[in-house]
Amino acid sequence: MAAPLPIVGLIPAAGQGTRISPLPMSKELFPVGSRMVAGRAGLRPKVVCHYLLEKMQRAGVEQAFFILRPGKWDIPNFLGDGADVGLHLAYLTVHVPFGVAFSLNQAYPFLRGATVVMGFPDLLFEPENAYQVLLDRLHGGTADVVLGLFPTDQPQQVGLVDFDEGGVVRGIYEKSNLTHLPYMWAIAAWRPTFSDFLHEFVRDRTQALIGTRIPQHLTALPPYSEIPIGDVMQAALKSGLRVEAEAFPQGSYLDIGTPENLARAIQQHLLPSSGVAHDWGQG
Repeated sequence: MAAPLPIVGLIPAAGQGTRISPLPMSKELFPVGSRMVAGRAGLRPKVVCHYLLEKMQRAGVEQAFFILRPGKWDIPNFLGDGADVGLHLAYLTVHVPFGVAFSLNQAYPFLRGATVVMGFPDLLFEPENAYQVLLDRLHGGTADVVLGLFPTDQPQQVGLVDFDEGGVVRGIYEKSNLTHLPYMWAIAAWRPTFSDFLHEFVRDRTQALIGTRIPQHLTALPPYSEIPIGDVMQAALKSGLRVEAEAFPQGSYLDIGTPENLARAIQQHLLPSSGVAHDWGQG
C-alpha cells in the first residue's frame, strides 16, 4: 500500500491591502481576538492569519508556505518558523503583480507531489473542520480539486460556483452578476494534477507576455491584468480535470480586507466573557 501524500498548505499573502490602508502592519497580522500561548500566562493577541493556520493544522497539515510580495517582512518576523502554531512555516516571494495564480506557482518546486490545501490569510470562515471535510472528499473520490463553498449575498465581489446535486462543478464565475448562484468558494484542496496544471498555465501566460525568453528578473514584464485563481480552475475544468464542491450551508465567511469588515471581525471576536458569539454571517 502506497504511503499517503503529504499535505501542504499554500497561503497567498502578496496583496497590498489597498482597500483597508493605511495600516501599521500587514493586514494578515491585524489582531482579531485573543488566544492562550504555551508557557505564557494570560491571553495574548490572536491575529487574523492564526485562524487559518489553526484550521490547516487541525486537518493534518505539517508544512505551509506563505507567498509574499517583497516588503511584507513583518509576517515572517512575527510567525517565525511556525513552532508557535504547530506548523513548519516557510516563506517565498513573488515579484509580479499578476494575481494569486502567479503567487501560488512560486511554491511549485517545493510541492513534490503533495496534496495541497489553500486558503486566504485575511479570510475568517467556519466550520472549524472545513479542511478535513474537503480532504475526505478529495481522498475518497476521483476529484482533482475540491472547493469549499459558503453562502454569499455579494456575488459581484466573489467567485460564484455552479454545481449539480452530486457536487460536480459545472462552472466558476469570478465577480459575476449571476445572482441566482448562492454559493461562493473560499478554500480549496487539490491533487498534484492541479498543481501541474497551474504551473503550466502560469508558464504559458508568462511566455505569452515576454516571448520564449524568460528574463532573470521578471519585474520587467509589461502591464497585465490579474487573473483570478477561479479563472484557472475554470480553465482546468474545461481541460478535463474534475472539480467538485463541498457546500457548507450553515457555514460563514468574512473578508477583513475592508474597514467595515475589519471592525465587524474585531467586534465579533471580543473576549468570551462579553457574550459576543462567533457568528460572522455572510461577508
